Amino acid sequence: MKNYYCPYCNPKYQFHKKSTTGELICGLCGDPLVKKPYIKIKQLVAIIASLSLLLPLIYTFIYLIKNQINPPKRNYQAHNISIHKSSIQKTY
Repeated sequence: MKNYYCPYCNPKYQFHKKSTTGELICGLCGDPLVKKPYIKIKQLVAIIASLSLLLPLIYTFIYLIKNQINPPKRNYQAHNISIHKSSIQKTY
């Protein structure tokens, strides 16, 4: 019964009845009940927005942890500087 609601009545005071045809109706106003959607559009938009903000952050943390466990083998910047210094010394 929690999957159905009356769009016109206050949810606090709703109670459900079955009509003679077997259809669920509101006990207060007598209108047919509407089935609640499993996931609403607002919830879907909120999930997509939160994931678009959180996924880069999670990816960054995973990348940092991965580099802490297995550090890179070579420091290419230091290697380029040493090559540059040795080539400068050879020209003099």
